[in-house]
Formats: sequence, C-alpha cells, structure tokens
Amino acid sequence: MKVSFKYQRSIVVTGIIFFTVLLLTRCMNNDASQNKTTGKIEYGQFAGSASCANCHKEICNSHLTTAHYLTSGIANEKNILGSFETGRNIFAFSFNASVAMQKRPQGFFQVEYIDGKENRAKQFDVVVGSGTKGQTYLNWDKDYLFQLPITYFTATNQWCNSPGYPGRVVFNRPVTSRCMECHSTYAVVSAATGKEPESFDKAKMIYGVDCEKCHGPATAHVDYQTKNPAIKKAKFIINPSSLSRQQNLDLCTLCHGGRLQKTKPSFSFKVGDLLTDYFKTNSTPQFAAEIDVHGNQFGLMTASKCFMQSKTMTCNSCHDSHKNEAGQAKIFSQRCISCHSTEHVGACKMSSTIGEMIGNNCVDCHMPLEQSRAIVVLLPGNDAPTPAKMRSHYVKIYPSETKKFMEQLQSASVKK
Repeated sequence: MKVSFKYQRSIVVTGIIFFTVLLLTRCMNNDASQNKTTGKIEYGQFAGSASCANCHKEICNSHLTTAHYLTSGIANEKNILGSFETGRNIFAFSFNASVAMQKRPQGFFQVEYIDGKENRAKQFDVVVGSGTKGQTYLNWDKDYLFQLPITYFTATNQWCNSPGYPGRVVFNRPVTSRCMECHSTYAVVSAATGKEPESFDKAKMIYGVDCEKCHGPATAHVDYQTKNPAIKKAKFIINPSSLSRQQNLDLCTLCHGGRLQKTKPSFSFKVGDLLTDYFKTNSTPQFAAEIDVHGNQFGLMTASKCFMQSKTMTCNSCHDSHKNEAGQAKIFSQRCISCHSTEHVGACKMSSTIGEMIGNNCVDCHMPLEQSRAIVVLLPGNDAPTPAKMRSHYVKIYPSETKKFMEQLQSASVKK
C-alpha cells in the first residue's frame, strides 16, 4: 500500500509540474505572438514610417538620412543626382547612338538619339540607390518596371552605362520582385507566381528600407499603443535585439547575402524568420577570394576570424541602422577596439607604434576598399570599364594596406 501511495503521489506531482510548465509556455507563446508577424504579410498591415515618428521622432529623423531609407524613391529633381545641364547630360554608346538626360515639362527622361534624331524616350520614374556609390533608374511601363540604360556613378560625378548592359541602348531589362525585396520595404506583385516579367501594383509599393522592414508591419502596433498610451511595453512590433543571433543575421542576410535562390515568393520572409525557410543556401563554404565585395557582406564577414571566434557578433555589433555613419572611420574603429583592446586577446600589434592614433582608423588597414567585379561601369570617353570600390567585410590583416597607412602617417608627421 505504501509503495502504491508513493507511486500515485509521484504521478500527481508530475502532472502538476507538467500542466504548470504547459500553462507558462502558453502564456509565453501568447505574449510572443503579440510581437511577431504571423501568416502572410499584407500591404494593409503597414502603417508607414511617418506614423513611427509620432513616438520615435529622433530615431526616425536620423533614419531618414541613411542609405537604407534612401535606397529607393520617386524620381524627382531632389532625388536624381546626375546633371541635366547641356554638355554634361550625354552618354555616347557609339558614334551614332547616344542617350541624353533631359528635363521636359512632363518630367525627367532618358532620350535615345540615332544619327542625331530622337528615337525613343523613357521617363525616370523610380530612383534606386542612395547615391553613396551611385544610382540607377527605373521606368514604369503599365504595371511593369524596367531599368533604364543610364546610371549615375558617384565616384566621378558622371553618367555611365548601367552595370551589365551591352554596348547598345536597351530599355527592356525587367526589374524583378527579388530586386525590389532588397530595395524597398514592401511591394505587391500582381502577376501570378512564376510569371515573367513580373507586374506590380504601383499604388502598393513602399519605397526605401524603412522602420517596418526590420521591425515588422506596424499598423496593429500603432493602433494598440495609440489606444493604450499608458502601456509602455511595446505590443505587436518586433525589436530585433530580442531575436536570436541567427534571426538577426538572417534579417540582414536577406539583402546582404549575395545571390540567394528563393524557394518562396518575394516579400514572404518576415522579421524573426529563418532564411532557410525561404531560400536555398549554399552548404559549401566559399573562400573569401571567391566572394565579390558587392552584395555579399555576410559571406565575407562570416569568413573572418572576428566572426568565427565570436558567439555573439552580428552586423549590428558594428552598424547602427538608425544612423548614417558612412565614412566615419573613427566610430567604427572604436567598435573594433571595444573587442580588440589591450585587455582582450587579439589587440592590434601596431598599437605601440601608432600610439593614440590607433583608435582613429582600424578599417582602412583591416577592411580596405576593394574593386567590385559585379559593379563595373563604362564612363563617357573610356574604352576600359571602371569598377566601383566598396569596403570589404573580410576582416583580416592586409600587409600592403598596413604599409600604405604607415607611410601616410609618417608623411603627415614630417609635414608637422
């Protein structure tokens, strides 16, 4: 009897524990569900970044200056960076074929001329690119988007041929939903899945990579917080800092992971999802030398010792996505030193030689600008193509760059 009683009591206690855990799990899941987008994302779920500014004005105003936010927008005089002045607005493809960038009463156009006569004209409708490296332009033809043949190249402040274009005027290169997935917050694809070229709903395209790209659609969040101003805990919105390391990495890799082959329609991926549920991933590790400096910053970063030896490093370890910090070497260098300080393994061996200046510029030595093989343009009057230079995310020691930096340092010291 005693054995039986103990056995029955054990079952009761186990049952209580089980149901307690189950109840807590359900409560935790219910709370988490309020902060995770579930099901298919719909256009009506987006509130627009302007609504975010009502409560997060400082962060929103700062984000409006970032390359993310400026990666696409309506083409107008303010957004188009290239010149329309006579003498600076022509790109010649051959001795008898050229394209002129012209401002007309209806808007801005790329106009093809053959033997001096206008052949066709297509309007600048959409700007793609913040202008940090350049801009390319899209034209609406009914519900289809096509890339225009002329691009703006920031490094030389010139018009050039759009990367990858043949040596002739082409106006029919279609823009895909995968392109727009990285250069916009959301777009409604009106074409049937698999049909090419893809058509879009012009009225339902959210340009730029704004707040809701990384925090999830915010209509439910805005409605709830507006009706419940006393409740300070954010509901129905996602703070990426609460996500796992892999979820954080996947959020950035969606657009900074190179040529990903999708297995589900574009714009299906949601904040907090795993990329492997939406894209085929390359299980064979690539050598850093095989990865182009443009587009696959994730691949280069993960090939770096910094990343491989860390259990917590993500893109946000170095980047503040709410601020425009482009070109501010000192800010990024301080973030390098926060891990590679004298108290940590891996402190820079040049510290004693360089002195206090070591904190001003780690990136030129360890993340130099390199030529892209993917973004190569032809500038006016040049026979050889010009590659864009971009910051490598393969963090390592580059002896030639270190030597160059030391020579510059010594030259500056002599001038003093």
